Amino acid sequence: MTIDARAVVDPSAKIAKDVTIGPFSIIGPDVEIGEGTWIGPHVVINGPTRIGKENRIFQFSSIGDIPQDKKYHGEASSLEIGDRNTIREYATINRGTEDGGGITRLGNDNWLMAYIHIAHDCIVGNDTIMANAASLAGHSVVGDYAILGGFAVTHQFTSIGTHAFCGLGSIITRDVPPYVMVNGNPAEPHGTNTEGLKRRGFSKSALQAIRQAYKLLYRSALTLEDAKKELAALANTHPEIKIMVDFLDNKRRSIVR
Repeated sequence: MTIDARAVVDPSAKIAKDVTIGPFSIIGPDVEIGEGTWIGPHVVINGPTRIGKENRIFQFSSIGDIPQDKKYHGEASSLEIGDRNTIREYATINRGTEDGGGITRLGNDNWLMAYIHIAHDCIVGNDTIMANAASLAGHSVVGDYAILGGFAVTHQFTSIGTHAFCGLGSIITRDVPPYVMVNGNPAEPHGTNTEGLKRRGFSKSALQAIRQAYKLLYRSALTLEDAKKELAALANTHPEIKIMVDFLDNKRRSIVR
């Protein structure tokens, strides 16, 4: 463990071995930091916050502070961060609220660039990318491998599906289904995230099925309910489509159109 003499660490904080904490960082009470995590200078971490192993948190980030929500009145809430995340400069990640289940959660292997914001009660999966100044409003959900371009923002209670791609400056006011690319204000669908899926090893047949699913959802004259039936049938032979079917069955807002 390497804690700079100029850092301030509450005696009740639980700091694992091999953790590095830089100068002028402040670690508050009820904070746990897992093995191999590196905390740069001028980072503030308040609790209750649990941070896993081998994370990197860069200077001037604010982690685990109270939510920016007028309904919050000091009730117990927390932040959970998994393993191997990179959190760059000036990132802000807030704790949850009672109305949202009391927890904000960030998974594993996420790449969060400078000035990003993750608000109260958000749930972010694994292997996501949030480019500079992307922001999640309260209660947003982001699936695994999703990408938010710089300055992309979500409305409260918005869901972004697995492998979705939200372009630069997207204003996301509706749910984005898995595999779909969106852009604009408000965000509109612009095909599937084919290049990203290729990089992740999707087969040609899987890519063809995903494009077919997109056409059923956006290029046919089918109602959403009828499109869902066609997608469910397609999922019988192409299991990757099941992710899209499940997303549509559990959407919280209308989908981008």
